[in-house]
Amino acid sequence: MTTSRSPSDPAAVALELKRSRRTIEVGFTRTDGALALVVQRHDQTDAQIKDHARRHDDHDVRLDVVERGETDRQKRDSARLDSLERARWPLPSVAALVGVVGLALSLWQLAAR
Repeated sequence: MTTSRSPSDPAAVALELKRSRRTIEVGFTRTDGALALVVQRHDQTDAQIKDHARRHDDHDVRLDVVERGETDRQKRDSARLDSLERARWPLPSVAALVGVVGLALSLWQLAAR
């Protein structure tokens, strides 16, 4: 048989306070765990953002180098193009000379008839 304790009984009040304290402690522990997880994820996200920012800066620097034409490949290609352009200069002159000689020969043959 259970005996019902009176609400003013000090033992009953102490027992209820103990249960309430335990419930509150469990709630605080859960909240602390959830906050610790949020802080950990925030730190991970912050590290990822810093990594992305660093990589973005690296890409920005590389793009600036490409836009200015300062890569080794661009310098090589520019030097190669310059040498090809210098080697090509007599071609129009030779073509004009061949054309003039052809015209002179045609006029000479026409005059010889």
